[in-house]
Amino acid sequence: MAQGTTQGREGRITVASKIDTEGALLGNLIVQALRRAGLTVEPRLSLGPTRIVRGALLAGEIDLYPEYTGNGAYFFERLEDPAWRDGDQGAALVARLDLEANRLVWLDRARANNTWAIAVRRDVAQREGLTTLEQFFAKAGQLRLAASAEFVESPVALPAFERAYGATFPRDRITILPGGDTAVTMRAAAQGLSGVNAAMVYGTDGAIQPLNLVVMQDNKQAQIVYEPAPVVRQAVLERFPQIRTALAPVFAGLTQEVLQRLNGQVAVEGRTPEAVARAHLGT
Repeated sequence: MAQGTTQGREGRITVASKIDTEGALLGNLIVQALRRAGLTVEPRLSLGPTRIVRGALLAGEIDLYPEYTGNGAYFFERLEDPAWRDGDQGAALVARLDLEANRLVWLDRARANNTWAIAVRRDVAQREGLTTLEQFFAKAGQLRLAASAEFVESPVALPAFERAYGATFPRDRITILPGGDTAVTMRAAAQGLSGVNAAMVYGTDGAIQPLNLVVMQDNKQAQIVYEPAPVVRQAVLERFPQIRTALAPVFAGLTQEVLQRLNGQVAVEGRTPEAVARAHLGT
């Protein structure tokens, strides 16, 4: 834990993020907001996948990074707890567990759920009157879904939706695409490849809006809620309490639609996460 402790004494806050597009975007928003608050920040953005970044925080090698509330279900091996399917309850639960076990503080989260979802091409959704997953399953005969093998087979993905809604999406109306990349499934739906007009997505995918897709509402809370929030070591927050006030308005402004749009500026328009974050914060 020496590295993190030393950085704290020297007045630097080490901020990391995961390696994906949204992780890099959130990390840049955090770095720039803290610097605007007069804090000295050492960025270690796009550090790696969850296991690496979470491990670095627990080891004191970094001080802060953005994480998703729903991952608490895996961190603490409490997958069956219904709290994870409610945004407020899940956020409160992971905050309590992480503080008690690891002296980590979860700050105010964004109300943007980056969980498994299903989207339909906008013209099809309008023609068939589709806004919810109930309606999606009811009109399965008019739909063809692009998905990865994992989405179809994993008990927490399509089977979880099917259990919640008491329906089965016909497997002969699913086009399995290799790689598990939502960018591929969304493109297939948008372009109508092989008759595809629906796709597995993540709720805040940046291409949803530009590709004219509509996410079906999950009214029965089939999925764990994954809302991003900054997670900081308690000792660092006690030394720099302005971290909380600097980041609260940033994450409060990240609605589902805003985060989709910002992700799209990176993933679709090709802008850098740093430039998108700077423009969003209004330099």
